[in-house]
Amino acid sequence: MLTRALIVFLVLLNVSVALWWMLRGEPVVPDVKPPSGVAELQLVDAAAPVTAPSPAASTAPLTDSTPTAAEPAAAEAASSPAAAPAVAEVRPAPVAAGAVAPPAPAAEPAPTPAAPERCVALGPFTDQAAAQGAQAKAGAALTQTRLREQSTPGATARYRVMMPPAENREAAQATVQRIVAAGLSDYYVIGQGPDANAIALGQYRNREGAERRLAALRAAGFQAQLSGGEGASTWWLQGALADGKADPGLRQRSGAAQQRSLDCAGLR
Repeated sequence: MLTRALIVFLVLLNVSVALWWMLRGEPVVPDVKPPSGVAELQLVDAAAPVTAPSPAASTAPLTDSTPTAAEPAAAEAASSPAAAPAVAEVRPAPVAAGAVAPPAPAAEPAPTPAAPERCVALGPFTDQAAAQGAQAKAGAALTQTRLREQSTPGATARYRVMMPPAENREAAQATVQRIVAAGLSDYYVIGQGPDANAIALGQYRNREGAERRLAALRAAGFQAQLSGGEGASTWWLQGALADGKADPGLRQRSGAAQQRSLDCAGLR
């Protein structure tokens, strides 16, 4: 039922539109008059000769084109350099024919970070002479070296037997040759300090052992001396490792019993 009603409605709508189209009539064109002074466009036959327009019709009314006093001033202001914005023209530098452009600067390599500073303490040595000998044996493996004495509270006093300093290194070596020929051992030539060129012949914890060593040396013809007994202390060799690199054989070369890490701030 709904479909039939829709069809009837569409038929009636189409009939109404057709009747309106048939009865609407011709459109009315309004009569528009051109304004005065404007020539009217006329269609001419292609076969008809073209006649030139009359001078009166083709001549437009003349107007006074002389600029007023204000107009030159405006024109002068517009053409003056101060009014116009200054535009700097940038031209690339001329390149000669066949010239090769310079290469771009290579980026500088990043600096290699320096190895962290590492410091050690070697010891303990029984006296300053032994610590000085370790310093000479360490050589260039240690920098910023210094000798430090540490007291040992409650420790047993030590006694040292040694030959007095010789005039030079050669004289000390000659005395060493005589000691070796006498069948004695345990000796060391001190290379630096106030006892340079002296010969250390042993260190003892009790006086009896030191006196027996002294008697054996004097019996062999050597004028040895006994010192010490005033208190116990040890000596340490402190320094910074060269280039911050560990040296596995440093402790053995220096003759130290221990090697400890050390804060490098303590050497400054």
